[in-house]
Amino acid sequence: MEDALRLKAEYQHLEAELQDTRRRVMLNGGVQLDRSEFLETKRRSDSCAAGLRAAIDCIHGFGCIVKDLDSGLVDFPTVFHGREVYLCWKLGEPGVQFWHGVEEGFQGRKPIDRDFLANHRGDQAN
Repeated sequence: MEDALRLKAEYQHLEAELQDTRRRVMLNGGVQLDRSEFLETKRRSDSCAAGLRAAIDCIHGFGCIVKDLDSGLVDFPTVFHGREVYLCWKLGEPGVQFWHGVEEGFQGRKPIDRDFLANHRGDQAN
């Protein structure tokens, strides 16, 4: 998740640089620009985008759902008392300590308690 957040920030920075250059060219009716520098920035932006896609695919490969990349929020499907729910983790938390219903979202997080531990079936979630 940390790699995905780092790549996202770098991608956004590079895209802002590219957008600024494009805007200057349009406003000035053409501007002398260092084509090699522009192309290198574009290459780095494309590389970050590909790395970000790969990082998210890797997270999804573990069966997790990236809910909010900006805050590092990830859900893990599981079954509790016969219904699908999500274990919920946010970057910076020491471990998975909360769960919520599929429709509840982050605001509906509840602490994992003994009832949850005794009655969930993570290995059988879809």
